[in-house]
Amino acid sequence: MQLLGSSPLLTLFVVIAAGSIIGAIPFGKLKFGAAGALFVGLALSAADPTLGEGMALVQSLGLALFVYTIGISAGAGFFSQFRSQLGLLGSGVVATAIAALISVLLGHVFDIPRNLLAGLFTGAMTSAPAMAAANSISGSSDPSVGYAFGYPIAVIVGIIIVSAIVTMRWPGRKDTPSLADAHLTPVTIEVEHPENLREIPRWRSGDVQFSYLQRNGETRVVLPGEDLHEGDHVVAVGLPEPVNQVIEELGHKVPEHLADDRSNVEFERFVVSNPDLYSRKIAELSLPARYGATVTRIQRGDLELLANGNSVLQPGDRVAVVVPTKYHDDVEAIFGNSERKVSEVDALTLALGLTIGVLVGLVEVPLPGGLSFSLGTAAGPLVIGMILGAIRRTGPLVWQLPEAANLTLRQFGLFLFLAGLGLTAGPSFAEVLASPLAWKAALTAAIVTIFSCVAILLCCRFWLNLSAPRSAGAMAGFLGQAAILEAAVSKVADERIDSAYAALFAFAIIVKILLVPVVLTL
Repeated sequence: MQLLGSSPLLTLFVVIAAGSIIGAIPFGKLKFGAAGALFVGLALSAADPTLGEGMALVQSLGLALFVYTIGISAGAGFFSQFRSQLGLLGSGVVATAIAALISVLLGHVFDIPRNLLAGLFTGAMTSAPAMAAANSISGSSDPSVGYAFGYPIAVIVGIIIVSAIVTMRWPGRKDTPSLADAHLTPVTIEVEHPENLREIPRWRSGDVQFSYLQRNGETRVVLPGEDLHEGDHVVAVGLPEPVNQVIEELGHKVPEHLADDRSNVEFERFVVSNPDLYSRKIAELSLPARYGATVTRIQRGDLELLANGNSVLQPGDRVAVVVPTKYHDDVEAIFGNSERKVSEVDALTLALGLTIGVLVGLVEVPLPGGLSFSLGTAAGPLVIGMILGAIRRTGPLVWQLPEAANLTLRQFGLFLFLAGLGLTAGPSFAEVLASPLAWKAALTAAIVTIFSCVAILLCCRFWLNLSAPRSAGAMAGFLGQAAILEAAVSKVADERIDSAYAALFAFAIIVKILLVPVVLTL
């Protein structure tokens, strides 16, 4: 302890390392992940309060990195799908409002101090940014204590509820079918019914992409708007159902696959590392006209997407390109294809985006009762990150981050924040733990989490008519905890879980932050 007290930097890294170990230990199907750093920090600072000196800056830095990278990642999808996701977003607002109302009621019943109650509310919602907002508004560290009480209870309750719901089967009449077992498949078709590509409905809608064409023994890349002749062999790529429809429309499937012949045409995956391509549509590259090449698929993280002219390229995408052999090097140069370059972070845009976010967070809005509210480092960088993520780029400034870099910064930021938080809140946590408030605080957190999860479940099930997997994903996204999401996807392979999680995750954080003043003032 004396050694740790003499070196704050050593203390910080010891907390992160030990927290990582604790966070990786499975308690049944429960893992606390980055929250392990919070618990280690609480234990150490409870033993020696001086260990938390100077950790406020670490908290702010970690939180700003965490929420900004979330915003950058979720911004484009959030705004582009805003109208179609209004039902889910509305459910998140209703569930959060119910959680805030129940928190206030239980606070009066159990006579829990407001600052501690605000922390219990944010802990029950597993929202570290909301807890940071509560600290800022109240000017106290008590919300951190309440958060530390509520967080593990909320995670356990969330995992139990989500695990029970995700395997259920009920008719989600307004939901889309799961594509979890479906994969993009290339099929070689022999044309029996001549047709122009533009006359094929599945090609026009972007459900199927064509790549290779063999005519009179010569293989090349299919060009947009091309006429397909009887006897041609053509490769169609897409999900099984639309591909089968194209087979029926054009002719029949043949066992010999054109892509196996690389003598004249190459099939290659290139990494998008050229900054000039970031946020540009594939159609803008004019690959068919310039090189007789076409992009058929995009690998983005663990997700494989069918490409079309309107597909927007992002840093780190892996594009599957069918290109004549003689133009292979030219097309590779266009995309960049550099793993090293795409792993680098643009320090200018990262720092500039964070600067704007922090400045917006400093703006104070007066509230009734003489209080004031500001977005702070909890929501300012998040909101700005979402806006910049939707804009994608401004002239030469590319706001988006490569997926791998984004996830790394996000995880590191969360560890910094929770470690710093634990090191400053330990003494108060120990004091409350030994007081009669302990059982009241734990019960409050459990009730708030249960009622909010039930509220969002009822909205998804009976109001929105969504499937059980999407409803479970919505609950996981509403709570915003990776362990809860993992509990769902470990039981059922269904992409609707991830889709609902992504739709609610960032939005729910903002709603929770906005409701913190309500819990503090009512």
